[in-house]
Amino acid sequence: MTPARSSLLGDLDVDITLDAPLGAMTWYGIGGRADLLACPRSDKALIDLVTRCRINDTPVRVLGGGANLLVDDGGVDGVVIKLDHEHFRRVRYTARGDITAAAMGAGADLFRLVQDTRRRGLRGFEMMAGIPGTAGGAVRMNAGGAWGQMSDALRTITLLTHDGTVQTLNSADLDFRYRGSDLPSGIIMECTLSLQEDDPIRVRERVMKIFQHKRSTQPMADHSAGCAFRNPVDRDTGRHLSAGALIDQAGLKGRRIGGAMVSDQHANFVVTEPGASASDVRRLIDDIRSLVQERMGVTMEPEIVVWKRSEVP
Repeated sequence: MTPARSSLLGDLDVDITLDAPLGAMTWYGIGGRADLLACPRSDKALIDLVTRCRINDTPVRVLGGGANLLVDDGGVDGVVIKLDHEHFRRVRYTARGDITAAAMGAGADLFRLVQDTRRRGLRGFEMMAGIPGTAGGAVRMNAGGAWGQMSDALRTITLLTHDGTVQTLNSADLDFRYRGSDLPSGIIMECTLSLQEDDPIRVRERVMKIFQHKRSTQPMADHSAGCAFRNPVDRDTGRHLSAGALIDQAGLKGRRIGGAMVSDQHANFVVTEPGASASDVRRLIDDIRSLVQERMGVTMEPEIVVWKRSEVP
């Protein structure tokens, strides 16, 4: 997007950055730049921004916490929207009996949410301990792990469609499943969780148990985008297989291309070293897919999202 076109957004209540260092905003910390980064300050500003982009046929992407994202070295075009203004990070709690509804903006940080609900003695969100990102991103991909997934606590979602319409959807109607759902295309603005009151000490113990297990089994101190691949489904049993175990059994732990390497601690993590490029990571992911297919007879689907110029996800 050129500076001339960015003037189309100049009268909106939006913070605009041209040639923004997008790759540096991801957990990998590598990759190219965004032609334009826009941070709206209110619901109206977001709606107006999306409407303006649609009218001008401008591609739109939404950046959450950058936890499962790889930005191509060539950067991305169009408008990248980041919901990190305080308005989109707010969390409001409403108690009714022993059930508490937690309404949160899409930009709310998962780590802070886990800690906040722990302090309040609210049970039902512990499964997100150790999972980075934002509430909106966690809803969109139904993030989770062995202890549960985002949809376990999810009640409602406020969605902005690309034509500027705001909808409130019940999670029970959206067929949430492993890393997916029937949630329509659009931008998540807010979601509501249903949590239960509990002893804060017991909630804290569950959070710490999950976090300590992840810290002992995953390379949490390294640069990565979390799990590189989804757990594939066994065609005979219908059960999910461990992507990490398959990569390990294929003999790929420690395999590297440039500055990207399959973690020695957990084979489903592609970690990077100083000087690594997004191209290194992409080539290694492709290499893993090819070799696991060849050696194990299993097709692997990446969990990492790749953004590339002229390819809008």
